[in-house]
Amino acid sequence: MGRFAEQVFIHPAEIRHLEGLVQALPTNGHVVLVMNDGTSHDGIVCERPNVQMFRDIAENEGINGVVRLERPDVPDWTCYVWLGDIRRVEHLDSTMGSET
Repeated sequence: MGRFAEQVFIHPAEIRHLEGLVQALPTNGHVVLVMNDGTSHDGIVCERPNVQMFRDIAENEGINGVVRLERPDVPDWTCYVWLGDIRRVEHLDSTMGSET
């Protein structure tokens, strides 16, 4: 993955939100990611994501991260989602409870 992101975050509250998402996305957790635009993605978290430093198109430096989802029932399906695009995480297994 490159060092560029469409959107980066610098404010402490935004960074705390991203860090909370990281904690809500355990490896092998079955989740639905509800996106800021109202869409959603359902899948298994391949590996717990982490936040990293990125630059946006204007060369501003900030934080974001990516989570990769897979679906065992669709072997060739993979979805990469920017943490900053996630509104909330809904858990479909007992890994973390029902909603974060």
